[in-house]
Amino acid sequence: MKKINKVRMHEMVSEELKQYIRNNDLKKGDKLPSAETIMKILGVGRSSLREALRYLEASDVIEVLNGKGIYVKETAQYQMSAKINVEDERSALLQLMDVRRALEVLAVELAAQRSTDENIEEMRHYLLEIERTRGQASSIADMKFHQAIYKATGNPILQSIVESVWELFSVFWNAPFGHQEIFQDSFPFHQTLFAAIVEKNPMKAREEFNKIMDSMEQSIKNFQFNVM
Repeated sequence: MKKINKVRMHEMVSEELKQYIRNNDLKKGDKLPSAETIMKILGVGRSSLREALRYLEASDVIEVLNGKGIYVKETAQYQMSAKINVEDERSALLQLMDVRRALEVLAVELAAQRSTDENIEEMRHYLLEIERTRGQASSIADMKFHQAIYKATGNPILQSIVESVWELFSVFWNAPFGHQEIFQDSFPFHQTLFAAIVEKNPMKAREEFNKIMDSMEQSIKNFQFNVM
């Protein structure tokens, strides 16, 4: 038997919305049903929907325009995720770690060389938000911190490649193994990574990023499933 992960309501809602986009072959700019309609169809409350929309918006899947509605922002990642189906979650996470190392080592080095004052302030904002919050809010801030690093590379092709697989990467911020806190030990290295980027030190940035990855990889390998 396979382990049953703990799934929170907003995660179920976000998966249903992504499935709706897939099933209806929605494209960038297409409009989703209204919030009221979604709540009625799924039988969920406003708070669960709000958290789901917040997560999907942070993942660049949708865009919520006040007074206008909910729109699809990006669909390329669905084409990629549909092709990759790894049953064992631990193996999938470790394989994704390899991909993240390949892409993000380059990103942190370029960010250390090219980041503007605006980029630095954006990263600082999300780093402080991670410190200030816990749980889902913290995970979204963590995700946005890494997205800010990619933005700071000033390389739109690299950003496009990352966006194509971002749906796969988002598993790191969406309670892997059903536990949101699994990667908390990596947070101090986020601070030292940021400091290296501010110092315009690409070698140090690479070292600190690899410490984040090493910490996360060890957490994945050490995680023990609860056996009932």
